[in-house]
Amino acid sequence: MLSRRLAGIVCAASLLTATCATAQPWRWSDPDEMYSGGRPLGRNFGTASPIARTTVSYPGQHKPGTIVINTPERRLYLVTGNGQAIRYGIGVGRDGFTWSGVRRITAKKEWPSWTPPAQMLRRRPDLPRHMAGGPDNPLGARAMYLGSSLYRIHGSNEPETIGQAVSSGCFRLTNEDVVDLYSRVQVGATVIVQQ
Repeated sequence: MLSRRLAGIVCAASLLTATCATAQPWRWSDPDEMYSGGRPLGRNFGTASPIARTTVSYPGQHKPGTIVINTPERRLYLVTGNGQAIRYGIGVGRDGFTWSGVRRITAKKEWPSWTPPAQMLRRRPDLPRHMAGGPDNPLGARAMYLGSSLYRIHGSNEPETIGQAVSSGCFRLTNEDVVDLYSRVQVGATVIVQQ
């Protein structure tokens, strides 16, 4: 009886090994499946940030769930409590587009669509008037909207821009990092932007 079970286990292991060795990479027949709920998240998803996400010591009086953005450092801190925070590398506003203040997250969206504001279209008339959400959208995999402003904390399909001053005032993270942050932050969270 024991030898029969052992033989069954060995047979199952052999079958699993053979299946894994010959498995082909998964291919989506419909591109929309690439960014629908619970499926792979598209181009540049999983690309490591040039600035690794890490837990750091963060003394202060901010309550857990507060986001502190240090623009000169090009870092975003999510306060977790007990004198600690999760630190993310971010891309920030280029010269003339930085700002400071306190906002609240008023909405969160997965694979958000993007409509460039009028002032951006005046500077860049080559931009599309609207882009549906997806892997090629400049807002990336997730977006958190800051008050009634035009600014967001969002993903990016250009991970090489993390740590740079490149945006029109928004804060960008890699898609991997923005998905992590999005899962930890609630609508109503305070966002403190320091300059």
